[in-house]
Amino acid sequence: MIGAIPKSNKHDCVRAFASADVVRRRRRLRAIAMASLYLPLSLFLAQCGRAPNAGTLAANASATSGDTFDDRFPKPEFRDRFPTERESLPQRQLADFTPRRTVQTQTYRVASLEPTLPVLHQPAQEQLTTLVNMKSSAFPYSGDNPASEAPFLNISKGDRRGHRSYSGRVYWQDETYSDSRVLVHIPENFDAHGPGVIVVFFHGNGATLERDVRNRQLVPRQISDSGVNAVLLAPQMAVDAADSSAGKFWQPGGFKRFMTESIDNLARLYGDPASAKAFAKMPIVIVGYSGGFLPTAWSLEVGGISDRVRGVVLLDAVYGELDKFASWIENHRSGFFISSYTHSTARHDHELMHMLREKGITVYEDMDRPLRQGSVFFVETGEGITHRDYVTQAWTKNPIEQVLVKMAAPTTRVATGSLPSTSR
Repeated sequence: MIGAIPKSNKHDCVRAFASADVVRRRRRLRAIAMASLYLPLSLFLAQCGRAPNAGTLAANASATSGDTFDDRFPKPEFRDRFPTERESLPQRQLADFTPRRTVQTQTYRVASLEPTLPVLHQPAQEQLTTLVNMKSSAFPYSGDNPASEAPFLNISKGDRRGHRSYSGRVYWQDETYSDSRVLVHIPENFDAHGPGVIVVFFHGNGATLERDVRNRQLVPRQISDSGVNAVLLAPQMAVDAADSSAGKFWQPGGFKRFMTESIDNLARLYGDPASAKAFAKMPIVIVGYSGGFLPTAWSLEVGGISDRVRGVVLLDAVYGELDKFASWIENHRSGFFISSYTHSTARHDHELMHMLREKGITVYEDMDRPLRQGSVFFVETGEGITHRDYVTQAWTKNPIEQVLVKMAAPTTRVATGSLPSTSR
């Protein structure tokens, strides 16, 4: 509390209070001035930090809808049955395979038995080797075995079902006959709208698509290295088993259903839905190695599209079904047939040659001639050529590649019609 002011100091106190009042007024004016300066800035900062309203959020949500990670990169449609890092194929998505529509000047060999001018302009794309799950592939299969007219799955243990092979060994469905994947290979310079060919490869016993068809037998590489405008389809047969069962390819129309589904997948992977019509018209060459003779023979006999098959190549594979091969050769003189063999299949190859000659069909026992419509070749390979390595070393190194090269030659003459057929 402030005490009474003496009279003698009255005027001095008045002057002091007046001076203090002036100071207080000046301070208030300065505060008001400073507030007038900072108020607009504070309002601006508050406006910038304000959360977006509902309309802004809705606009942002609308702009990104349908473009989530799952939308752009859907989950693969196939299971990884071979999980080791060394063997596993990259599980890439369809969005990765859209062709780059740039013009190339590099030519490719035209996959046709008729000479055609080279195509100088084609779309370029990234080479693709992948696995696709297809319902029409060989397995799983629950029908009959036509050899015995008994159910294919002829043994059970609890909930498990399996197949007892001719050797007496039991293979279980969940381990051996449930993989419905197909190895698909589209070379970098493949042009779906140019003359092309679809190669279907049936692998032999004891094989998987990654470890054997891709890595050891080098089938995709042979397709690319040929330079021919060709794609590859290789269905998984019995997984790593000593069994040649044909599965769904035993069924009437089974091969046709497989090709119909494959065409849709090829068009999607190629990145051009309109290419499905082109794929549907392409000729087919079937290559059967070893135990692959069985699905090859049945595909020719009851597959439903044997007229589209322009060539059959058997690599040490004539273990039986001679009547089916002879019938296709006799009735499809616009196609070609090649069987290369070791001593293990020599007896059956000689028998098939005799059957064909009895029908008046010319048979050549070397590959030193042009590959023409109606050509039939049987080529025996000598000592030192092993059955296991036959897909990469038969009468020549990389025989699939060499057959495609012979099939495509020549590529520089103007097409004037079909090449002459081999005499019967």
